[in-house]
Formats: sequence, structure tokens, C-alpha cells
Amino acid sequence: MTDPLVSVITAAYNSEAYLSEALDSAFAQDYSPFEVIVVDDGSGDRTAEIAQAHPVVYIRQENAGAAAARNTALKHARGELITFLDADDVLPTNKISLQAKHLVDHPEVGCVLGRQEIVFDGVAPPEWLQRDPIYGDLEGIPLLCMMARRSILDELGGFDSTYSFAEDRELLIRMRERGVGIAVLDEIVLYRRFHGRNQNFDRPQPPIFRSLKEKLERARSTAAG
Repeated sequence: MTDPLVSVITAAYNSEAYLSEALDSAFAQDYSPFEVIVVDDGSGDRTAEIAQAHPVVYIRQENAGAAAARNTALKHARGELITFLDADDVLPTNKISLQAKHLVDHPEVGCVLGRQEIVFDGVAPPEWLQRDPIYGDLEGIPLLCMMARRSILDELGGFDSTYSFAEDRELLIRMRERGVGIAVLDEIVLYRRFHGRNQNFDRPQPPIFRSLKEKLERARSTAAG
């Protein structure tokens, strides 16, 4: 039995500063088979040149935001398992093998997360950054470190592209609504870079109330039906 194909999805927008390092870490994985899909979300810098210098599936679209870019990648992905890599982050070499093995060994689990280590690149930790009460890690478990079964993402319709950020949190809420089994590994599966230009660096509070409001509305609609 061969290992399942994993699709690594990277949404990139004006990502020339860090994209090469991110993609190098993807291609340094100790797992096979996998593919890397880069969706260039209308960049005006050298993102296209850097991405295409790597053996990726490269797709360019007009700027529509990270959620829409990830959904575009999902349409082109061939993998049974899907994972994500932001263009300014780095993966440990065993990220894919750890999470893919867990999903293979635990068919009842639909999505597996892991721990992160934050790297500060020329900036001090923002005041809002806190340690997770369970693991003790800064900002806890990163939702976009997930590896999920393609079938589940398809069933859920991918990310909600009306969210400008925190679309990963909204997706996780819908996974929980559907009863998807979610596991968390003890191992670090992401080195997350904070450089001051991150989308939520100065916006620490995600639109969680909108996500919860929409969840309640779906529950009422289901009950009424």
C-alpha cells in the first residue's frame, strides 16, 4: 500500500522576502509523494519568479484574498490529504510524515493539528501574544498547521472567502459542527514567522463573534427545518 498523496497549498501575495525559504522547507520533507501548489494572489513583486524557480504547480489570479487563493488551490489539488504553508513560514522536515501517518493510522480523525514555534524576525513580541494554558506555547495551536482529508474540505466547501482573515478559525468551527474528528500532535509542525507585516500582527482579535453568530444561525435553521 502506497502512502497517500499530500497537496501542500501556499497562498502568496507580494511574498518575495520569504517565499523561497518557505518552499525550500516544503521540498525538504522526508515524505513522499507530495505536490506543492502556489497560488499567486495578484502579486506585484518577484513572487511569480521565485515560485516558478521551484517545481510547484503555479497559478496566478487577480487579488482576492488568502481564503479565495486557498480555494483556488483546492480545485487544482490532486492529493487525498491537504495541508497548508503560509508564504512567510517554514516547515520542519517531518511535518508531512507526522501528520499523514496520524491520519492513515486513525481513520476516525479527519483533521490533525500540531504545535508551533514562533520566530521573531526583527520585531519584538506584540503585547497581545500569550502562552497557551495547556501546551505553554506562544499563541497556542495554529489552525493553519492543519492537515485534513480532502473529502472533508470538499464537503465543507473550503474556506469562506468573505473573511479577510481568521478564515481558518471559521473553517474549524464548521468542522466541529459536522462532528469531524480533530487531533492535536505534541510535535512541532510549523515554524511561524512574525515580521511585523503579518496580516494579523496588529489585529490580534479575529472575527470570532461573526463565526459564532453564523454557527448559531445554522443551528436554528437546522432545528426549524
